[in-house]
Amino acid sequence: MGDFGVELARLRARRGWTVRELARRANVSEGQICNLESGRRNPTSAAAAACDAALGAAGTLIGLVETARRSAPSDSPVELDPLIAGYQRILEELKDIGRSAGPRFVDTSLRSIARILTETTARADADGRDEIWLLASRFAEYTGWMKQEAGDSAGALHWTELAVRWGANGGDETMAAYALVRKAFIAEHRGDAATAIRLACQASGHHASTPLIRAHAARREAQYHAFIGDYGACQEALERSRDHAQQDNKHEARWGPRIENGNPRLIEASCMISLRRFEHAADLFAIELERHPTYPHNSNSRTRFTVRQATAMAGINHLDQACHVIEELLPTIRRLDSATIRADLGRFVGQARTKKITPGQQNLVETAAAVVHEQRPARTSV
Repeated sequence: MGDFGVELARLRARRGWTVRELARRANVSEGQICNLESGRRNPTSAAAAACDAALGAAGTLIGLVETARRSAPSDSPVELDPLIAGYQRILEELKDIGRSAGPRFVDTSLRSIARILTETTARADADGRDEIWLLASRFAEYTGWMKQEAGDSAGALHWTELAVRWGANGGDETMAAYALVRKAFIAEHRGDAATAIRLACQASGHHASTPLIRAHAARREAQYHAFIGDYGACQEALERSRDHAQQDNKHEARWGPRIENGNPRLIEASCMISLRRFEHAADLFAIELERHPTYPHNSNSRTRFTVRQATAMAGINHLDQACHVIEELLPTIRRLDSATIRADLGRFVGQARTKKITPGQQNLVETAAAVVHEQRPARTSV
């Protein structure tokens, strides 16, 4: 019944539902849903029908139960290969949801599946156990990023440490190197540039670091050097990042965002804002965002870079254009509810407030300032 558990979890994730929400809608217990998704229990016809109806699966779950009962003896063990492949697909779907809808729509699903995977290791052979630990580590790493996006730095650190531990359980120490990049990012958001640079350098020099991780670390270094106003060190780090990215063999890119999702010219433009080279930044943003109108392929990244573009516009006194861009983005910023984007929006507000602006522009800037500090209620249906 392994396929049933994978499909159930996949359908639930696509709905953006927690285990609790599915249990409520299907009128079964939360424990039963967890047992079905992990393969610890085989579904009854009644449970399959209830979940199928709640998810609007049009008989898919019922069909899986009937097929499994016809083709396998009742005491056949759960196969781990389809379980691993299924949850790998689910992780990618959850990432797509996180990019387009925000962290609160995926947090509970990520944590539930990570728990299911770690519990499943006890029933696997040695080879299968390693693969499950590595997959659990990937879930934990992305959960840590979503915690950071939700503004929960303590939660981000907790899940990042779990990712390190579970990766080591599966025989992969590279997560320990990437965790230093994540910790550097958290330090930057605390305003501790010195610690951020030190951690990024440690990530680059870690014995398990890959070219991809070193590329991410160098990008972090570049942004921190820009923050403290060191143009030369910033440019040197950007160059190292490009060199490392070209060396990446694409074979084992387990950790962090895909390096191509951070266009190096957009990263450079972001650094120019911190260096107060607003005209250079505005030119780079205009070229790259116009050249790639659908790039990056997710709402979060596109919104983040466009807010930075507006900050550059404000820096060169193109306030009408900058305010128009922000006004159009505010509904998306509220929907995504990303701590990173709110921080960028705060920088736009700070820059705009240094300018002589019209009453209409002033109203927009103060509305944006209110959005920066908005507290969204916790969602109970995700």
